[in-house]
Amino acid sequence: MDIQDLARDINGKLIGNDDFFSIDGFTGKFTFLNDAHTGDIVIRHWINAVGIQMAFQKNIACLITQTPKDDACQMAEKLNFPLIITDNIELANAYALSHTIEKYSPKSTNVVITGTNGKSTTSHLIYHILETAGYRVLTNTDSESEFNTLIDPMVSKLISDEVIKNGELDYLVIEISEVQGWLGNLMKNHAALMSEAVNPKVGVITNIAMDHIGLVNSIEEVFDEIAAVPEAIGDGVCILNHDDELVMKLDAKNPFYTSMSEIDEENSVYFNGSDIVYRDEVILTNDELPFKSAHFIQNILSAVGAAISLGLDTDVIAEGVKSYKALNRRFAKLNDSPLILDDFAHNPDGIKATISETKKLLAPNQTLYVVCSIRGSRGVEINQLNVEALVESMDDNIELILSSSNDVVNDLNYVEEEEREVFFNTLNENNIKFIHYDNLNECLADTYKKADEKDIILLIGAQGMDPAESLLDDII
Repeated sequence: MDIQDLARDINGKLIGNDDFFSIDGFTGKFTFLNDAHTGDIVIRHWINAVGIQMAFQKNIACLITQTPKDDACQMAEKLNFPLIITDNIELANAYALSHTIEKYSPKSTNVVITGTNGKSTTSHLIYHILETAGYRVLTNTDSESEFNTLIDPMVSKLISDEVIKNGELDYLVIEISEVQGWLGNLMKNHAALMSEAVNPKVGVITNIAMDHIGLVNSIEEVFDEIAAVPEAIGDGVCILNHDDELVMKLDAKNPFYTSMSEIDEENSVYFNGSDIVYRDEVILTNDELPFKSAHFIQNILSAVGAAISLGLDTDVIAEGVKSYKALNRRFAKLNDSPLILDDFAHNPDGIKATISETKKLLAPNQTLYVVCSIRGSRGVEINQLNVEALVESMDDNIELILSSSNDVVNDLNYVEEEEREVFFNTLNENNIKFIHYDNLNECLADTYKKADEKDIILLIGAQGMDPAESLLDDII
């Protein structure tokens, strides 16, 4: 690779040295500053003069940033160190991903998954099916969804580290956030850009709904972000949710459909109410499914559709699905009596779907305690939509408990007063009773003490509910 070509390809300006700094040039690895070694390239959203000095001392090949701060440019000139400044850091990360796959995993078959809900479960299911089938596979999906943003070189680093340590991969399964931004600014066409970088044989689009308020402010904007993904997938197979009206408006060259009801499409897999069916063949019965809730079955259908499109036999796919264990905080059971369920429901569709499925478990004499953490430092708009989803989901046998989780969140997830107030005001306007706790530990302890053994406690929310399982271990 030539550094001038690199700068040009990411719309960057090169200052300091006009060649790679390390004597042996570029190693081929993109990484973080703390983990970098001689000849690596570091990508950072911002860098200051101290960071330039560190890069110089580490003898890395060059550094790419969007925001040079505190005399970083002057330090690069002084040390004759190559610094590339780009207005769009996502171009650098897409380049890093594409280059890493080409260098370290050129023979792998690649899959991308995007959409508003169900990305992580679908990705992890595809990963598990392939691994169960005996293939060497890597995914960026983890229980806390930390690596699916692709706004830094983490996935590139994961791939190169894995191949160097354990050898070539058969498959890459890459989860991509449908909407992404940095410091409140939308990274336009993020999902399409990253999908194209992966060069997938199969792409999955789970659904299109509202989530990242502030980066996008209408469902039309979400659609526009996802609409470019089928073109990025190109000649690959595009797995589409037939039940989602907006998904069905996407223009895919090679579509494969999934549905929660029987559909008349040759390339499709559907759930007929009791079985999963592909080409008139039952490949999984209801009893064989690891989860029975509608949104999980939709995720299973997407994963099955992807596996079929990859050429796997249906009996191999069935074995993978039957042995699947969910990611943490995906409708996970934490306790039996009372039944405590924990789900990463953090946007309107997720909240409504999760509460709806939990209601199905209720007997007439049971109470459902919905314990919801307010999303901190995410703005009024998403919290307004979330509380409206709660209002829509409430019944007489549901008791609502809110937590600001001040005792467990950092300053990046702290619930602001206006975020709390929008919850309180909307619930009061709809005459819905609720209890609010500042701290999650007290919230969980009181709810557990209050619930009868036959009742159900449902924990929902994002970062503010993440530590609930460990807290409950001590409480119970």
